[in-house]
Amino acid sequence: MKIKLEFAKNYGIFMNEKEKMLSGLMYQSWDTELIEERLNAKKLCFKINQTCPTEKELRQTLINELLGQETDAWIESPFNCDYGYNIKVGKGFYANHGCTILDCAPITIGDNCLLAPGVVIATAGHPLDPVERATGEEFAKPITIGNDVWFGANVTVCPGVTIGDNVVVGAGSVVVKNLPANTICAGSPAKPIRTLDIQ
Repeated sequence: MKIKLEFAKNYGIFMNEKEKMLSGLMYQSWDTELIEERLNAKKLCFKINQTCPTEKELRQTLINELLGQETDAWIESPFNCDYGYNIKVGKGFYANHGCTILDCAPITIGDNCLLAPGVVIATAGHPLDPVERATGEEFAKPITIGNDVWFGANVTVCPGVTIGDNVVVGAGSVVVKNLPANTICAGSPAKPIRTLDIQ
């Protein structure tokens, strides 16, 4: 990440904090533009979370506004995210109660994906050095999730991973590395424990 930033500096490329964030560089999350965008997402999450489940049309309108796309996604309350516009979902997306998505970098989710209660998908990370961390600098790495993926309750997906199609991740697992398609994975860190015979 430091190499990318040095390249940008050496070649006179100016990037604002949002551009740095989306490029995987260190950035300041307390930038005015980013604060406003997070507040907008929090406002929409609040509206979704306060809307009665029976008001399906209103909830769908709010979900689409949050994600910035027309979708059939269904999200149970409570739900929280950082920006919303970095979450791209395919058809048939479902998030059960209490899911959190920290979308500082793009999160791409395929068709027919299911999140059980309490799932956390987080692109955000912080420096390991405490002095650097105290400056407020952070970074984000994109996450890609294939089609027909099911996360069990309280699964955590960490920054920068790719999960293949037809993957089931067992409850309570922590995904820190890429997971291959057509597998059942579990543990901390999550690893394939069985291959699925998908026709």
